[in-house]
Amino acid sequence: MSASPALAAPPEVALSARLQPLHFADLVGFAQDDHFAAFTLFALHADAILSDCAPLRPALRPSAAFHAVCRRALDEPPQNALAARRFFEENFAPFRVLPLTPAGAGSGFVTGYYEPIVAGSLTRSSQFTAPILSRPADLVTLASGETEPGLAAGLSAARLLPDGSHAAYPDRAAIESGAIAGHAQPLVWLADSVEVFFAQVQGSLRVVLPDGRQLRFTYAGRNGHPYTSIGRLLVDAGEIPREDMGLERVKTWIRERGQAPGEAGAALMLRNKSYVFFAQKTGLADADGPIGGAGLSLSPLRSIAVDRGIWCYGLPFWLAGELPWRTDSSMPFRRLMIAGDTGSAIVGPARADIFFGSGAAAGRRAGSIRHDCDFIVLLPRRDGEVGQE
Repeated sequence: MSASPALAAPPEVALSARLQPLHFADLVGFAQDDHFAAFTLFALHADAILSDCAPLRPALRPSAAFHAVCRRALDEPPQNALAARRFFEENFAPFRVLPLTPAGAGSGFVTGYYEPIVAGSLTRSSQFTAPILSRPADLVTLASGETEPGLAAGLSAARLLPDGSHAAYPDRAAIESGAIAGHAQPLVWLADSVEVFFAQVQGSLRVVLPDGRQLRFTYAGRNGHPYTSIGRLLVDAGEIPREDMGLERVKTWIRERGQAPGEAGAALMLRNKSYVFFAQKTGLADADGPIGGAGLSLSPLRSIAVDRGIWCYGLPFWLAGELPWRTDSSMPFRRLMIAGDTGSAIVGPARADIFFGSGAAAGRRAGSIRHDCDFIVLLPRRDGEVGQE
């Protein structure tokens, strides 16, 4: 059933990586995956692409060849797993993505993320003191390549000034000191700043109110400052051994060292100058995943976040590695994934964030993932081939 790989990679994809052509037969475990589950998610993206639905966060535009594959998926959808596998093999060609490094070609790298479910309140109280903020009225998103005098290179967002010009938007420290008071409104209150910080890192949130109701919140923008991994800072400083790094360890470290201004825990969080804003999302069923950058619900262990400046949403990827994705022990992870999200920390051609689902259990698994991984992109054949056997 294996088809021949594409013979040449499209240059716009290969700018920052070497793409090694493969056969599907080279992908260990591919034949055993649930291709129908992967196709079901792919078809949702295909429909959004063909309907020209606006994504939550713009990404690379799909090629004409990818549009054609999307049309084929909707016009002639496979009805079982075998047919779904045939669809992917007939319409795509696999390439191993090898990032260019000074030493040659590097490997792929994956992390995990999830949707937190935490207690909260619509009003501030002694129990709930830390706000999730709405998108500020004076926050504007700059078009790609747009610059303004005084803005740092790479900022994707800015503050709209009364005269119509732009200024760099306040960083985390300034925001927490009241720099945008009156421009952003508290949507909900959480127990402490640690919960707010990590909701921002994950990009989505469910809040359980005192009366048992659940509210869903999704990404609504960021202040444009670069993201800094505080977990990496703790590892580099020798505060937490690399092998012990995980979400709960970082939370504990911060809480033990204090979250008040000037305390070590608070100071650590301020080193990540990026600040994320949220909007309440209605209409999602409890079983639905949060909304990703593509504007669609994420699917656990099928959706990934990728670098939106390099890849388009909906693109299939084959990830293969040894990950602690089910238990604390590493085991083979071989899955066909669909790009449905992005993130400020997800940068590079062979970088992905695996969505693990919602709640504490998903968070424990996601927080343990920081691993090298074989990163294989499935490109539409007419994007990548100069000939086909």
